[in-house]
Amino acid sequence: MGIPAQTCLLQIRAIPNAPKNEVVGWLGDALKVKVHAPPEEGKANAELCAFLAKTLARPKGSVRLGRGASSCSKVIEIEGVSREQVMERLPSKL
Repeated sequence: MGIPAQTCLLQIRAIPNAPKNEVVGWLGDALKVKVHAPPEEGKANAELCAFLAKTLARPKGSVRLGRGASSCSKVIEIEGVSREQVMERLPSKL
């Protein structure tokens, strides 16, 4: 099963156990995102995907972990949007 045509792959540097969920900024080519959940049993990954879906105004099911389940460096797949659309929807303070 391949990646759908209109899917954005976004490199993420995830920081678990943060005081709150927030998009911090760019760290090289990766978007640094803090999540409140601990990095155990997939909790931080699930919260990361849900937070990004809300931030990018996408349905929860359209944002999923592509690679990096047990790493801080991840690739998130965002279905139904282009990279340009994702960049437009990120907080303007970045």
